[in-house]
Amino acid sequence: MADYHDDLRLAHVLADAADAATMDRFQALDLKVETKPDMTPVSEADKAAEELIRGQLQRARPRDAILGEEYGVEGTGPRRWVVDPIDGTKNYVRGVPVWATLIALMEAGETGFQPVVGVVSAPALGRRWWAAKGLGAYTGRSLASATRIGVSKVGRLEDASFAYSSLSGWEERGRLDGFLDLTRACWRTRAYGDFWPYMMVAEGSVDICAEPELSLWDMAATAIVVQEAGGTFTGLDGRHGPHSGNAAASNGLLHGELLAYLNQQPSAEG
Repeated sequence: MADYHDDLRLAHVLADAADAATMDRFQALDLKVETKPDMTPVSEADKAAEELIRGQLQRARPRDAILGEEYGVEGTGPRRWVVDPIDGTKNYVRGVPVWATLIALMEAGETGFQPVVGVVSAPALGRRWWAAKGLGAYTGRSLASATRIGVSKVGRLEDASFAYSSLSGWEERGRLDGFLDLTRACWRTRAYGDFWPYMMVAEGSVDICAEPELSLWDMAATAIVVQEAGGTFTGLDGRHGPHSGNAAASNGLLHGELLAYLNQQPSAEG
């Protein structure tokens, strides 16, 4: 098995640099925010953090490719770093502390590119989570100050806590009926949103979560953390990994039921 310790250490260094840059502009009264062509916001901090990460990667791993939300892909080859400089930009620009920098390393294999290292750093919450293939998943302030994490053992949907982002995305994709049925079947539902539900699944404080539309940079880091914590991360189509354009994560015990509800056909009217 490949040794990812050095890559994981580098991902922490990158996250430290990004944390400093993003926290420096968080809640700044003069923060510059623009609207991208897809009508989502991007702040100067998003761009600065990604530029910082790209610069350090080009020096430390010049042969590796880089894919980032703000500046696209550079390079080719069997190793690709995938970066979301601020996951939760809408929260960031409004002063809500639920946002994170997501950094993943993906490697080419028999099933295409799959994440092998992931760091999720949420400095405004004072939290960080990370994982590497075969090494487990952890949370803490640093590699030297870490606690191993694992998913819950909840095996019944009626005992499960379900986290989601919003209702509108499910409605737009014709999946609202199944989504609502799932919320009724669960013990508890909360709309935490963005990276956080996946980290809660990995920690065992939430049992299932799902989102109907995501990009690779939203999922690469969170997928490896969930998987190394003993959970299951797929698309709504059941495909393992972060490649389906949407996500479902669970403790593994509830994954079949989660997908069954979310793939229900909408009820016919009349």
